[in-house]
Amino acid sequence: MTTVMVVFFIALVGLGLSQVHLLSVLLCLEMMMVALYLGLGMVALPGFEYPLMLALVLLTFSACEASSGLALLVLISRSHGSDLLKVFNLS
Repeated sequence: MTTVMVVFFIALVGLGLSQVHLLSVLLCLEMMMVALYLGLGMVALPGFEYPLMLALVLLTFSACEASSGLALLVLISRSHGSDLLKVFNLS
């Protein structure tokens, strides 16, 4: 369980420090989701009848998040010409 927490905090630090490319931000978010998936897979929740169902739902959300992030990356790199976060204008 300690290893999962270390992986999660490494991804959190990477998310805070590497805000140059959109791809690196998406990879840090995906690493956080995988750490959560592993953590929930290692710990069985007391009173929960189907622990595998929770892991499958979280894995499904992680796959949807990865595909949405990849689609956004392609869309933004085509429209702006690069995936640098500093070229995005929020206004």
